[in-house]
Amino acid sequence: MRIKATQGKQGSGAEGKDATYVEAAGWGKYRWWRYVLGLVIIFFVGLVVGGIAIPRIAFLFGGQEALAAVNRLDYAALGLVGGFVAFRASFLFFLAGILIAVTLIHQRHPRTLVTAREKISWRRVGQGFVAWFVPVWLIAGLGQYFLYPDTFSFNFDLTTFALFVPIALIFVAIQTTTEELFFRGYIVQGASIVWSNRVFLALVPATIFALSHLLNPEASAGGWLTVFFNYFLVPGLVWTVVSLIDGTTELAIGVHFANNIGGNLLMGVAGSAVAGSAVTAPTLFTVSKFHATYTALSMLIVVPVFLAIAYGVFKQESPQSVSQSH
Repeated sequence: MRIKATQGKQGSGAEGKDATYVEAAGWGKYRWWRYVLGLVIIFFVGLVVGGIAIPRIAFLFGGQEALAAVNRLDYAALGLVGGFVAFRASFLFFLAGILIAVTLIHQRHPRTLVTAREKISWRRVGQGFVAWFVPVWLIAGLGQYFLYPDTFSFNFDLTTFALFVPIALIFVAIQTTTEELFFRGYIVQGASIVWSNRVFLALVPATIFALSHLLNPEASAGGWLTVFFNYFLVPGLVWTVVSLIDGTTELAIGVHFANNIGGNLLMGVAGSAVAGSAVTAPTLFTVSKFHATYTALSMLIVVPVFLAIAYGVFKQESPQSVSQSH
């Protein structure tokens, strides 16, 4: 059917109310079983199709040795750049699965995972990037350097770093955007079909996000502090809450990218998933030890500063035109 545009209002069932991306879950085809089917498609394309395709792509570029390395998840054997790309290639398939689920199963525009407006506000995405990048890398990053300078080492191979920067920008953007579309987009929208309570909508993706990262090396090294602060509370809960407040996932997309690109370009922890899991990215600085307590406690300062910048320095944008499939 033809897309109808209205000014700041949802076309049917919510006249007089500003539409949010959560309400967009009720557009198109939205019965509960469609979300279950959508999840099956997302994981099938991401895990099964991706699991079949990635080793074969590795074989084309690196022969039998690369194929064997990918099959045993030894990304370090592929080199810094090759291992980095191979580790994140699966997100391309997860992204494809999300797009298939939204367009074919729900029959609505993939943009509705981000906003109910006609266009995504890249300005708001950029604001999210700045609002998070500044406090997290000044407080959690620079502060850690002053407290534990002996654990920091500088990467003198600036040629490799310069070549790595554009690759990191592309693949980290794919990774973080895919995670946002899934956790704060698709999961929140699917949960809203069950119950529209905001506390429920905030807790569901936060819990799933934390559980999905339990196998990360940092979770084992940092214990419950890392799992609670660095996975459940901040990325999971805080970023979901700001998405519900904004009515879009634009801010969270920028925040997530700022968080991960810093860990892949500025300061990486040796052997951490932020730095590339089994392979370490050629960051400017490498930290030999993960300081779980400092990282967790620094979030108590980073989050308020982030909120002050996001909603004080930068103003939340007012709703504009939205699209509705009737």
